[in-house]
Amino acid sequence: MLTASEVVEKYFLDARAMLLELAALLDRYDRACSQANNSPPEDPRMELLYQALAVIADRKTNPDRVERLLVMFSDPAE
Repeated sequence: MLTASEVVEKYFLDARAMLLELAALLDRYDRACSQANNSPPEDPRMELLYQALAVIADRKTNPDRVERLLVMFSDPAE
């Protein structure tokens, strides 16, 4: 098992890259909405992204973030 420092050393750059990709998606979405001169369309996928960010950002949560996100993003029909 890795130590906390080893986890950060091993995974930090990959996590940073994924966060930058997500920020870029949100920026593109916001710019597209601004160019249309209207409020963003109701898109449940975008709402899911913001809900997922809240789960990830909650430092008081139990270490079950992955499970919670998998449930959030799963198809309820399955």
